[in-house]
Amino acid sequence: MSVLDNPNKIRQIDKNDMLSFCIEAPRHYEKAAELAQTVSISYPKPKTIIVAGMGGSAIGGELLKDLARDKIAVPIEVCREYSLPAYASKNTLVFVVSYSGETEESLNAFLDAVKRKCMTVCISSGGTLREFAQKLDIPHLRVPSGMAPRATLPYLFIPLPVLLGKIGLFSDVTPEISDTVRVLRQVSNSNSPEKLLDDNLSKKLASSVCGTVPVVYGFGIYRAVAQRLKTQFNENSKVPAKWESFPELNHNEIVGWEEVRELAKHFSVIFIRDNDESKVIRQRIESTKELICRESVKVFEVQSIGKSALVKMSSVICLGDFASVYLAILRGIDPTPVKTITLLKEKMKQSGTKEKILHELQKFVKK
Repeated sequence: MSVLDNPNKIRQIDKNDMLSFCIEAPRHYEKAAELAQTVSISYPKPKTIIVAGMGGSAIGGELLKDLARDKIAVPIEVCREYSLPAYASKNTLVFVVSYSGETEESLNAFLDAVKRKCMTVCISSGGTLREFAQKLDIPHLRVPSGMAPRATLPYLFIPLPVLLGKIGLFSDVTPEISDTVRVLRQVSNSNSPEKLLDDNLSKKLASSVCGTVPVVYGFGIYRAVAQRLKTQFNENSKVPAKWESFPELNHNEIVGWEEVRELAKHFSVIFIRDNDESKVIRQRIESTKELICRESVKVFEVQSIGKSALVKMSSVICLGDFASVYLAILRGIDPTPVKTITLLKEKMKQSGTKEKILHELQKFVKK
């Protein structure tokens, strides 16, 4: 019997119960939408939008870019830097997202937004970001604390289109969110620990890619979804992984498989698929699969579920979350701790950068 079909063994390995966040994803999406409705913002329509954040706090911005690409005419950029791009101004709406509220890159981006008088909205579970948002009378959405940042995706993504709807940029996403919650209940039930390996797609995927470097290929609305799956394999499964998207990967990445030879056994490729994918994208995917399979690389497909973009994106993300946790369990590793990131943050504290940022922010607080 596989370890994935042994509930006691799963609990022993997944000591911090990361699996529970996968199982409860529908509830978190629902709650995230409710929390977003409590935030009052009265900004005019911006000319540009920036989502400033790092890691798990930034991926929501990438997903927003893909979701909004065909829906709104305002450019969206994700900023993973200490400072905002040069064009940021009073006509720019800046979402500063830091789950802990203590990420120094995000705090400096917040300082930059304040200096440039950008229209700013903050999202965090508390921390210094919330403290200064309150002091400076800047809208802030407080999300639940006590979770691993990567497990908080619903709270750091869903509020973005909801809040954009409040300033007239996005149509009401309530029906899509309701449908997303319904579909995620199906995904959660189908991939729960109680579902045995033979009938559990995420367990099958984890078992199949185990021992390889997963490579995730997306397209269109699944560009950032592929990125999310890649980072979940990194953080939960503790394995190297990579991602690319069509059609760009057909102009560079594909050549990397040309003479892969003995390296083939070390890789697996996951294609994200959609029943409504365009004919040209379908042709590209099928042709790429054929070329890769010639080199004996393991190839798998993950099919989205649902009708709207938000539902489809979320269904693949949820499946990927399950698979990354199951892969960690197969490897006998607790998926929650991220020792390397924690160690790096401790080293960065010695630079004194954060203290300088807070000193600068304090200058904007009215006496």
